[in-house]
This record gives sequence, C-alpha cells and structure tokens, in this order.
Amino acid sequence: MAGSMKAVKLRIKSVQSTMQITKAMQLVAASKLRKAKERADASKPYLETMLGTLTDIANSNTDFQSPFTRATENEKWLYVVIAGDRGLAGGYNSNLFKFMEQETKGRDNVTVLPIGKKSVEYFKHRHVPIFTEEYAEVAKVTISDCFQVAKLICEAYKSGEFGHIFLCYTNFVSMLSQVPTAASLLPLSDLSSGEKESDGKARDLILYEPDSETVFNAIVPEYLAGILYSSINISYASELAARRTAMEAATDNAEEMIDTLSLYYNRARQASITQEITEIVAGAES
Repeated sequence: MAGSMKAVKLRIKSVQSTMQITKAMQLVAASKLRKAKERADASKPYLETMLGTLTDIANSNTDFQSPFTRATENEKWLYVVIAGDRGLAGGYNSNLFKFMEQETKGRDNVTVLPIGKKSVEYFKHRHVPIFTEEYAEVAKVTISDCFQVAKLICEAYKSGEFGHIFLCYTNFVSMLSQVPTAASLLPLSDLSSGEKESDGKARDLILYEPDSETVFNAIVPEYLAGILYSSINISYASELAARRTAMEAATDNAEEMIDTLSLYYNRARQASITQEITEIVAGAES
C-alpha cells in the first residue's frame, strides 16, 4: 500500500509539471496570436491597392496581353504549401496535409514549394518533388523573402516550367475554427473577363510608361508577394489558435487527472490509516 501511495504521489507531481508547461504554452500562444492577426490585417490595404491597379490595367486596355493572365495547356502544377515549424497544435498540420492530398488527387506532375519545417518533412517523406527548401522555417520568413519567392514562381511560370501555381494554407476563421484553403496564384485569369464595363460616366485615361503590359508584369510579383506575406501571417495565426485550443484542452485534462489521482491517493491513505488503527486495536485486545 505504501509503495502504491508513493507511486500515485509521484504521478501527481509529474502531471502538475506537465500542466504548468501546457498552461504556459497556452498563454504564449494567446499573446502571439493578437500580433499575428494585426500583421495579417495590416497587409490587406496593400493587397487591395495592388489588385485594384492590376484590374484597372487589365480592363482599361482593349488590346491588353500578359503572360500572367493567359491560360496555358501546361499540366505541371506548383503548390506553395504553408505549414508549421513544430507540432503540439492539434490537427493544424495534419488537416492541411489531408486537404493537400485531396487537392492533388489525380494530378501527376505536382511540385511543392514548402514553407515550414513540417511541410518539408512531410513531402520529403513521401518523395514529392520539392522546388526549393530555402524557406523551410516559416518563423524566419520575412517580407523580403516573400518578394524573392514571388519572383521565383513568376520566372518559373513565364519560362513554362509550370502551367498552374497554387497556394495552400490554413485560413483563420475563428479561435475555434481554422480551415485549410487552396487559392490560384497564376494565371491571373479572373482579373479581366474580357467585358469592359460602361456606366456612362467619363473615365480618366491613364498612360503607363513604357506601356501598360510592362507595368502590369512588374506589379504581378509585388502583388503575389503581398498574398504570400498575408497568407503566412494568417497561417501563423491559425497555428497559434490551434495550439492555444490544444494546450487549453491538455491543461483541463491534466487538472482532471490530478483530481482523480488525488482522490485515489486520499482513499488509499485513509485505508492505510484505518488498517493501522485496526492492527493497534487488535494488538491491544490480545
């Protein structure tokens, strides 16, 4: 009985230590989450301005042509996959990879550009062709790195190395909901529908130097870099929210375990005391 009580006491101390760690991780994730959401929100005006400029150029020129808006017959796919650097975030990484498997099902010529250590490990283990591992750690990816990635994928698309470029990341819906999402980066076929809207109002004629196509092609990498930076911040916020939820659940489970073990310890201690009293009384009577 004494050995069992000692083991239970050690178990309680172990669970208490674990609970302190999970509680600390929960608080850290909650504090970082607010900053990540602020960075994601701060990038929205930039994206709206870039998208508005690209749309204006595409719709205000009747003879507009760009390699970034033309659909190709090239069936080679490049996926930029943003995952986390570490685990302990519930189903954040696993849900993204399951979604990625469904997204690429039936497509043979798929290459990935992984961002995040878990993303690199996952695709290496499955022997999926990797475009580059230079941006393997998502925590160290800066805005300048996003511009470099955008230039790389634009050059690869223009050279015909890939015909479709997609972005796969986790969208932040709420503190309790993070949804894996895929979005097309290239070609930008949705910018111009070929129909020029006319509302009867006079419009200012904008002249681009040297020409509209050159300006458009120069803006596209800047626009894609903004999408990448915003998506990384949204994914990071989703990871933190998932980790906060997971650590909160782990902390609650640890508290329940401590209550159960404490109850068992108290019962065992009470039984030991009762047994000792019974032995003393029996010895006195004899």
